[in-house]
Amino acid sequence: MAEHIDTGKKGENIAVEYLKNKGYAIYEQNWRHHHLEIDIIAAKNNELVIAEVKCRTGNPMVEPYLAVTRNKQNMLINAANAYITKNNINLDTRFDVIAITLGKETKIEHIENAFYPRIR
Repeated sequence: MAEHIDTGKKGENIAVEYLKNKGYAIYEQNWRHHHLEIDIIAAKNNELVIAEVKCRTGNPMVEPYLAVTRNKQNMLINAANAYITKNNINLDTRFDVIAITLGKETKIEHIENAFYPRIR
């Protein structure tokens, strides 16, 4: 398996454990709908949380969370809509980014409400 895929999977597993330790219920990991994917779907305090995990090793030149572009946000929003519709969920929903840097120490940055869907 490619190194970046291994890093991504490790980061997602770290993020799941982090969320569990913070009292989140984990509903799904790597949920797919056609070509769309959500890294983690969780809930806490009657709120659905769609979490995108970005993991890097060493001293990244750019913070991992900056890799969540507007295009990626739109794909997450579309995937969340599909998940909510498919599972008939009626909860407030937020989009978080969990940025992880692996090195001598693991650094976790959890950005709640990292972005919002655009109103059209």
